[in-house]
Amino acid sequence: MIIRKASDVTPAVLEAMAATPDPRLRAVMDAFVRHMHAFVDEIKPTDKEFDRAIEFLNGIGQATNAKHNEAILFADAFGISTLVCLIDHARQGRSGTDVALLGPFWRLNQPKTANGGSIVRCDTPGEPLFVNGTVVDLQGAPLAGAEVDVWHASPGGMYEVQDPGQIEMNLRGKFATDAQGRFAFRTVKPAGYPIPTHGPTGDLLRAQRREPMRPAHIHFLIHKPGLRTLITQVFVADDPRLERDVVFGVTGDLVGDYRAHEGGAPAPDVKGRWHSLDHRFVMEPGESVLPHPPIA
Repeated sequence: MIIRKASDVTPAVLEAMAATPDPRLRAVMDAFVRHMHAFVDEIKPTDKEFDRAIEFLNGIGQATNAKHNEAILFADAFGISTLVCLIDHARQGRSGTDVALLGPFWRLNQPKTANGGSIVRCDTPGEPLFVNGTVVDLQGAPLAGAEVDVWHASPGGMYEVQDPGQIEMNLRGKFATDAQGRFAFRTVKPAGYPIPTHGPTGDLLRAQRREPMRPAHIHFLIHKPGLRTLITQVFVADDPRLERDVVFGVTGDLVGDYRAHEGGAPAPDVKGRWHSLDHRFVMEPGESVLPHPPIA
């Protein structure tokens, strides 16, 4: 088609893609072109603004490396990741534990750790936290042999891949549930933290005068053949930013019961204040696939 006016462009592109043999790809790209062209028509960018947008997209790629995934960060900070999670959860009629976004810091080969072991692998100041989890099916029956990946930021607000003061795999572990579906570990109570702001996502947040903070939480990824992989987070109830999560990831069912205690800790080396978290995770039948790790 020879283009004679702006309104010719969209139908020309749609016609060019019409022979795409994969029906899902054809439907996705058809919607993408229609919505993106409508967006461009609505905001009517100048050439200078279009150049800046291309620079922004290039910057996402340039800011991504083995320890940082800027594309995931951008999708998180503008609610896309959470929207995908919730739409997929509703589409599949899920009735187990609420899902949450994977985030940019999961690693595939986290160290296997014995039940009850510690994931504090170097000097990490913070109040001790003892976590007891139970994994069950929709009928409440315990699930033995489920693989549970756990990871969280330090009380200083950084994951170990961001912080040269932490050793490799600090505050990460991989557990297997026992015959009663239980797993347990020791760590330190996490704190809220800012998402990385050194790349184009941070530039855009500053331009919008948005706070880059996440409320304190622990990530859990639970995998067992024959069951849908569960990716979720458990948030600290008294964190003041629960309603202002920069990635819009907090749902009511994901707020955990982190309890403070004085004395009587389950480990003899712990004196004074410590915390506990007891949490139940419900898995559903479905596809047991692991996601692609956002960082190496």
